[in-house]
Amino acid sequence: MPTAFRVVATLIALCASTVLANAQALPKEVATRAEIYPIPSLTLSDQQFLSGDVAAAKPVTVAGEFRVAQGSGKLPVVVLMHGSSGVGATTEAWVHAFNAVGISTFVIDGFTGRGLTVVGPNQALLGRLNLIVDIYRSLEILAKHPRVDPDRIVLMGFSRGGQATLYASLDRFNKLWNKSGVQFAAYIPFYPDCSTTYQGDGDVAARPIRIFHGTPDDYNPVRSCKAFVERLKAAGRDVVLTEYPDSAHGFDSGLLGVNAVTVSANAQTVRNCKIKEGDGGVLMNGDTNAPFTYKDACVELNPHVGGNPTTAAESRKAVEEFLQALFRLG
Repeated sequence: MPTAFRVVATLIALCASTVLANAQALPKEVATRAEIYPIPSLTLSDQQFLSGDVAAAKPVTVAGEFRVAQGSGKLPVVVLMHGSSGVGATTEAWVHAFNAVGISTFVIDGFTGRGLTVVGPNQALLGRLNLIVDIYRSLEILAKHPRVDPDRIVLMGFSRGGQATLYASLDRFNKLWNKSGVQFAAYIPFYPDCSTTYQGDGDVAARPIRIFHGTPDDYNPVRSCKAFVERLKAAGRDVVLTEYPDSAHGFDSGLLGVNAVTVSANAQTVRNCKIKEGDGGVLMNGDTNAPFTYKDACVELNPHVGGNPTTAAESRKAVEEFLQALFRLG
């Protein structure tokens, strides 16, 4: 072999070995690849969502970030849905935790494409069910991805995103809006709002639901979730509510070391509202029997938010153990 060819071959071998060494040296929580996806979705009112009215909906493109965990072949995925403040640092902590154990992640941003950053002080800026459409549209993308095992996709969400996660499990909503041909393998809502009663909401997908909540949460009180869980259990559903003491709304920000509770200034909470679906998909105020609005007297302001490093770590451990068993990880 000519000397020049031997030199080139040696350089190629060295480059290949260097790339391999660098790949092997990656910390476990670092994904091997990141992909950004446009997600064709819809912006619609809650009544339009509940009645399946597509004609009056406004087309919108939101976005999702897919991080492929280290490993080969088709991997399990956790889809993450943010709350009223959009995608934040706590989401990143969960992404690292999942990637570290060989689970890919898909983070949905349902706000930026709609021109929103936060909706906490004005929840009427976006219908409470819009994020479910974004979730199902993301599932369509993932179900076709060559690096995704479509039977091992789990949905996880926080606060408003936790509410979307919880109700995305409804059979009725799947039939109306989920066109992916697959279902989520499990649903993991963190501190969701469970104050709304939808028609047929006892009929959920035959998949595990694992809710994580804090006892003193005054943004989305756990009591309404307890009542919903009892209804689901009575219907024979696989649902578990894990409740943590001394854990305010957003307690998993403790994964970042946050260890203080503060007022979420001017944020709206429906903690004392009883909302129910009426005829024609209209959400009604259960106390006044009038259509619900965020100007109703039951809507209050200034709930508390804050992290708890201890219970944040406990919830992470619980979620990881649940997923390791569900996904049959080694």
